[in-house]
Amino acid sequence: MNSHTLDMFITILISVLGSSGLWAYIQTKYQNKDDRTKMLLGLGHDRIVYLCSKYLEKGFITYEEYENLHDYLYEPYKALGGNGTAERLMEEVDKLPVTSPK
Repeated sequence: MNSHTLDMFITILISVLGSSGLWAYIQTKYQNKDDRTKMLLGLGHDRIVYLCSKYLEKGFITYEEYENLHDYLYEPYKALGGNGTAERLMEEVDKLPVTSPK
Protein backbone atom coordinates (compact mmCIF):
# COMPACT_ATOMS: atom_id res chain seq x y z
CA MET A 1 0.00 0.00 0.00
CA ASN A 2 1.54 3.31 -1.00
CA SER A 3 1.69 6.43 1.16
CA HIS A 4 -1.11 8.24 -0.70
CA THR A 5 -3.50 5.30 -0.32
CA LEU A 6 -2.65 4.94 3.37
CA ASP A 7 -3.22 8.66 3.97
CA MET A 8 -6.57 8.51 2.20
CA PHE A 9 -7.60 5.42 4.18
CA ILE A 10 -6.69 7.10 7.50
CA THR A 11 -8.59 10.26 6.49
CA ILE A 12 -11.71 8.26 5.62
CA LEU A 13 -11.45 6.21 8.81
CA ILE A 14 -11.14 9.32 10.98
CA SER A 15 -14.05 10.95 9.14
CA VAL A 16 -16.29 7.92 9.71
CA LEU A 17 -15.32 7.55 13.37
CA GLY A 18 -15.78 11.25 13.99
CA SER A 19 -19.12 11.55 12.25
CA SER A 20 -22.11 12.28 14.44
CA GLY A 21 -24.17 9.83 12.38
CA LEU A 22 -22.05 6.88 13.48
CA TRP A 23 -22.24 7.86 17.14
CA ALA A 24 -25.99 8.46 16.88
CA TYR A 25 -26.40 4.97 15.40
CA ILE A 26 -24.35 3.40 18.21
CA GLN A 27 -26.27 5.33 20.86
CA THR A 28 -29.60 4.21 19.35
CA LYS A 29 -28.48 0.57 19.40
CA TYR A 30 -27.59 0.82 23.10
CA GLN A 31 -30.83 2.67 23.86
CA ASN A 32 -32.86 -0.07 22.17
CA LYS A 33 -31.03 -2.69 24.22
CA ASP A 34 -31.73 -0.72 27.40
CA ASP A 35 -35.41 -0.44 26.49
CA ARG A 36 -35.62 -4.19 25.85
CA THR A 37 -33.92 -4.90 29.16
CA LYS A 38 -36.38 -2.61 30.94
CA MET A 39 -39.28 -4.36 29.24
CA LEU A 40 -37.95 -7.80 30.21
CA LEU A 41 -37.44 -6.65 33.79
CA GLY A 42 -40.98 -5.27 33.87
CA LEU A 43 -42.51 -8.45 32.50
CA GLY A 44 -40.42 -10.62 34.80
CA HIS A 45 -41.35 -8.47 37.80
CA ASP A 46 -45.04 -8.64 36.97
CA ARG A 47 -45.00 -12.43 36.58
CA ILE A 48 -42.91 -13.02 39.72
CA VAL A 49 -45.16 -10.79 41.85
CA TYR A 50 -48.27 -12.50 40.46
CA LEU A 51 -47.00 -16.04 41.06
CA CYS A 52 -45.58 -15.27 44.50
CA SER A 53 -48.91 -13.75 45.52
CA LYS A 54 -50.78 -16.85 44.35
CA TYR A 55 -48.44 -19.27 46.17
CA LEU A 56 -48.49 -17.19 49.35
CA GLU A 57 -52.28 -17.09 49.21
CA LYS A 58 -52.36 -20.87 48.70
CA GLY A 59 -49.96 -21.41 51.60
CA PHE A 60 -47.67 -23.95 49.93
CA ILE A 61 -45.77 -24.55 46.71
CA THR A 62 -44.87 -27.69 44.76
CA TYR A 63 -41.28 -28.41 43.83
CA GLU A 64 -42.08 -27.93 40.13
CA GLU A 65 -43.74 -24.58 40.79
CA TYR A 66 -40.80 -23.45 42.90
CA GLU A 67 -38.27 -24.56 40.30
CA ASN A 68 -40.17 -22.70 37.56
CA LEU A 69 -40.46 -19.55 39.67
CA HIS A 70 -36.96 -19.52 41.13
CA ASP A 71 -34.75 -20.97 38.39
CA TYR A 72 -36.48 -19.74 35.25
CA LEU A 73 -37.97 -16.41 36.34
CA TYR A 74 -36.40 -15.04 39.51
CA GLU A 75 -32.72 -15.87 38.89
CA PRO A 76 -32.66 -14.34 35.35
CA TYR A 77 -34.64 -11.36 36.66
CA LYS A 78 -32.12 -10.85 39.45
CA ALA A 79 -29.18 -11.26 37.02
CA LEU A 80 -30.62 -8.43 34.88
CA GLY A 81 -30.63 -6.18 37.94
CA GLY A 82 -34.15 -6.69 39.26
CA ASN A 83 -34.82 -6.41 42.97
CA GLY A 84 -37.24 -4.78 45.40
CA THR A 85 -40.76 -6.13 45.68
CA ALA A 86 -40.03 -9.30 43.75
CA GLU A 87 -37.04 -10.05 45.98
CA ARG A 88 -39.07 -9.53 49.16
CA LEU A 89 -41.90 -11.74 47.90
CA MET A 90 -39.45 -14.43 46.80
CA GLU A 91 -38.01 -14.48 50.33
CA GLU A 92 -41.54 -15.13 51.64
CA VAL A 93 -42.12 -17.92 49.10
CA ASP A 94 -38.83 -19.51 50.22
CA LYS A 95 -40.45 -19.99 53.65
CA LEU A 96 -43.47 -21.90 52.25
CA PRO A 97 -43.72 -25.65 52.68
CA VAL A 98 -42.85 -27.56 49.51
CA THR A 99 -45.38 -30.30 48.68
CA SER A 100 -45.80 -32.99 46.07
CA PRO A 101 -48.16 -32.27 43.18
CA LYS A 102 -51.66 -33.73 43.66
